[in-house]
Amino acid sequence: MQLEGSCHCGAVEFSVSSATPYPYQRCYCSICRKTQGGGGYAINLAGDAETMKVTGSASISVYHALLQEPGEKTAHPSTAERHFCKRCGSALWLFSPEWPELIHPFASAIDTPLPVPPEHTHLLLDSKAPWVEVDARPGDKLFDGYPEESIAEWHKRLGLTQA
Repeated sequence: MQLEGSCHCGAVEFSVSSATPYPYQRCYCSICRKTQGGGGYAINLAGDAETMKVTGSASISVYHALLQEPGEKTAHPSTAERHFCKRCGSALWLFSPEWPELIHPFASAIDTPLPVPPEHTHLLLDSKAPWVEVDARPGDKLFDGYPEESIAEWHKRLGLTQA
């Protein structure tokens, strides 16, 4: 499926092909929540990095979140690159050099109508803000940390992979 996305002010537009376009994963970690999850969580999709096309790249800035592991005294920058519009602040996508074949656009930046997922995966619940209510429905999966099932595996299990 071809995904089209943009920032709020229109300075940045992008497109990327995705075989896994269902917005099912809700991440409650403080990084996602604070950089693009006003409802207490963020939804990331997966796309084929080779198909990514961007206009307005001069308006893009990159943020490397600071990570602090348990027991560490100082934080270090994440290798993951969170791309956002430096004019309006819209979160656009995440790129991680550990998985160079993937781009993770934020569902909030996608303009293409997305398919409705039959279930949701709620992850990093051990990091959720106390005010956040988890809207878990029957069939939803809940994890304090990361699930073992990848975005591609979830789509494959449910027969939802698209060309």
